[in-house]
Amino acid sequence: MKIVFASRNQGKLNEIKSMLADTKVELISLTDYDGIPEIVEDGKSFLENALKKAKIISGITGETVLADDSGLTVSVLNGEPGIYSSRYAGEKATDDENNAKLLDKLKNVPPEKRTAYFQCVLVLYRADGSFESFAGNWQGQIIDEKRGSNGFGYDPIFWVPEMKMTAAELPSAVKNTLSHRGQALAKLKNKLLSCC
Repeated sequence: MKIVFASRNQGKLNEIKSMLADTKVELISLTDYDGIPEIVEDGKSFLENALKKAKIISGITGETVLADDSGLTVSVLNGEPGIYSSRYAGEKATDDENNAKLLDKLKNVPPEKRTAYFQCVLVLYRADGSFESFAGNWQGQIIDEKRGSNGFGYDPIFWVPEMKMTAAELPSAVKNTLSHRGQALAKLKNKLLSCC
């Protein structure tokens, strides 16, 4: 089964490929296509953004598309950065710039009030217009300084209490079983294994 992953993010692609390795899915990314436009994520939720990306790209490619939208929600910041996680410090912001902005906003907040969670919504959209969504949440808190070199995004400042380390310090195999994307992918994988 061929699925187009609606992203050019190599980190996400690698995570998803490794988790779906024992299925019959051939996962290809947007880098395998010419002329796919950047899709404006103007939805009000992770589900709206993922569904919009999947629908547009399926229309262009004629293929089944897997799209995700995910981000970090910090309680004390009223849900920021939320759906703006990848562009928190600006449209072309780097991971370092986004992390720096978040840490700056939290500089006077005590550790016990820095609770946060990652959320991921995956949409599997078929060319006939039918779709399913799969979600996952990963609870943790934000620490003051970056630790670890695995992962991407906010992983170096996202503390995982039960593991006593950041998401960026976890081995990939462990992260994939715990993370928001890992949870959503496990649900997707069960669906693919039961039907395909």
